[in-house]
Amino acid sequence: ESPPHLPAPKDVKVFSYNFRGLLRWSPVKVDRGLVLYTVHFKTGAYDHWDEMNCTRITQTECSFPWSLKLRRWTFVLRVRAELGQVTSAWVETDEFMAERNTTIGPPTVNSVTASSDSLLIRVTPPFGPEEGDILQYHVSYWENATSTTKKETETSNTLFKIRNLKESTLYCFRVQVELMIHLSSRLFGQQSVPVCSRTTIS
Repeated sequence: ESPPHLPAPKDVKVFSYNFRGLLRWSPVKVDRGLVLYTVHFKTGAYDHWDEMNCTRITQTECSFPWSLKLRRWTFVLRVRAELGQVTSAWVETDEFMAERNTTIGPPTVNSVTASSDSLLIRVTPPFGPEEGDILQYHVSYWENATSTTKKETETSNTLFKIRNLKESTLYCFRVQVELMIHLSSRLFGQQSVPVCSRTTIS
């Protein structure tokens, strides 16, 4: 008798948002019994598979452990299905490197203080910067009445001013973060949703 065959997980993909990684896959369907999943990883430097914190789990996703938080390391992950003593084939991911493959979200706009000719804006970066990170904030802003012309400004501070505005006018702005990784390499984040604020009367 041939041993029963268990299909391998499909749609195996790494998702990474603000350098937090997650492996996801589609559930393996069987007529009866509970399918469990085991995930391993290896780094690009060593041809040796290690256990993740996901051995014989019921969920179809696995968060990266702290040891995989290194942004410049290259990882490969693999997952298999298990039903009793029967296991599926392993399914490997493509090589993953957080610094290349993560999605950076928008910064959080914490406060906007309006005066007659400026807006003072305070933001928080979308992730906890590491030592050596250089973050730039790209701000685009426009008069709400004439939203065809946008102006741009750049800053490396989380507290900054948009200046030379008209008084008693509604202005809207978006902020996007740029992470300078090396001289040649930079990652652009997603833009924040527009925030609007009216300047005061002098």
